[in-house]
Amino acid sequence: MSKFRMQDHVLVPKHEVLSKEVAEELLKTLGISPEQLPKIRVDDPVAKEIGVKVGDIVRIIRESPTAGKSIAYRLVV
Repeated sequence: MSKFRMQDHVLVPKHEVLSKEVAEELLKTLGISPEQLPKIRVDDPVAKEIGVKVGDIVRIIRESPTAGKSIAYRLVV
């Protein structure tokens, strides 16, 4: 029997950890510091599943039939 992955559920948006280079470029483009991003806790179930560490930046991609694709970023705390 395979282990259930939360990210495989239809209601859970895709979460991915940004590399340090991509994270730095994102912050530079947005002209903000990491602390200005919305937060996600390191013990969030999906965050734990993808193996984040405090200080990482996570990209969350939501698919919507009306809005198309929505991308959000979160700082792991």
